[in-house]
Amino acid sequence: MAEATIGVAVVGTGFGQKVHIPGLQAHHRTQVVALYHRDGEKGRAIAQAHDIPHACTTLEELLALPEVQAVTIATPPFLHYEQARAVLQAGKHLLLEKPTTLTVDEARTLAELADRSRLAATMDFEFRFVPAWQQLAELLQSGYVGQPRLVKVDWLVPGRADASRPWNWYARKDQGGGALGAFASHTFDYIAWLFGSVRRLSAQLYTAIPQRPDPITEELKPVDADDTCSLQLELADGTPCQITISSVAYGGRGHWLEVYGDRGTLVLGSDNLSDYVHGFRLYGSQAGAPLAELPIPERLAFPKTYADGRIAPFVRVVDHWIEGIARGRSTAPSLNEGVYSQLLMDLAHQSSVLSRWVDVPQEV
Repeated sequence: MAEATIGVAVVGTGFGQKVHIPGLQAHHRTQVVALYHRDGEKGRAIAQAHDIPHACTTLEELLALPEVQAVTIATPPFLHYEQARAVLQAGKHLLLEKPTTLTVDEARTLAELADRSRLAATMDFEFRFVPAWQQLAELLQSGYVGQPRLVKVDWLVPGRADASRPWNWYARKDQGGGALGAFASHTFDYIAWLFGSVRRLSAQLYTAIPQRPDPITEELKPVDADDTCSLQLELADGTPCQITISSVAYGGRGHWLEVYGDRGTLVLGSDNLSDYVHGFRLYGSQAGAPLAELPIPERLAFPKTYADGRIAPFVRVVDHWIEGIARGRSTAPSLNEGVYSQLLMDLAHQSSVLSRWVDVPQEV
């Protein structure tokens, strides 16, 4: 018997149009039946371009459509809480982009609502679904490096290095802008996934470009969101973890995760500066041998890849979400993982303001 198709609506047509719509249309179990755009004319044009039946100018209109069973949200962070809460209150399953919300209290409220409503609520933490990262996770689980001695992350890209790039919500801390939300939200999730919980952290957040031009008036407007982050974590087992993130690094080395243990070393990285999923390679060394590239098993490979590297792991996230819908419950990465990532972001902001280490609650 053929599996039923799930009607999905897409809220947010920036990343949503680049990744969510093509990913959902590529999945055999999902059909994009509606999208939300506050500008009706633009919404209808996007819907027509992608052969989507409904373009709605209000969330209420979208959620009232009987064919909408599930919703993906890819809007700026300051909109997540109200939109996600409305989706869950309407009894629709949810796939939410990171960062989860603006505060951990908002994230907890959403997670509790999803649990009470028995709705599948999934976070789009894509790195869990990338083959090289999955192989890294398997090798760590098998004891390849032994007891970790140091975990190091460098994520250095030039996406916002040009000071003439226009001012928008990303420049505003109160709207969830900045490198911490864009990048460290992922990092905090994969650190927890690969190594477990964090005992305490220290953060210094910087704004290297303090003004950007208004896109309409070209008048310079203040930027208070971070573009560079220096983070130190102490994991629950005592392992130190160093994280350096910058979105303003001309010629940055890309995204690298290094794990040094008492038996060996694993290094995972990509120097692709235009696509944050394409290009990851995994290197390993044991007993002091030189680092060598490790093969990624064919069983972990994407069945299909796309010009935009973000689509293939997103399709796997959708597959995971659909399985959760079928089971009637969420599994990692769910809103519970979104809560933990948000908690660490909140504490990073607190640590930066206080200029000191802060403890991480062990019960989230």
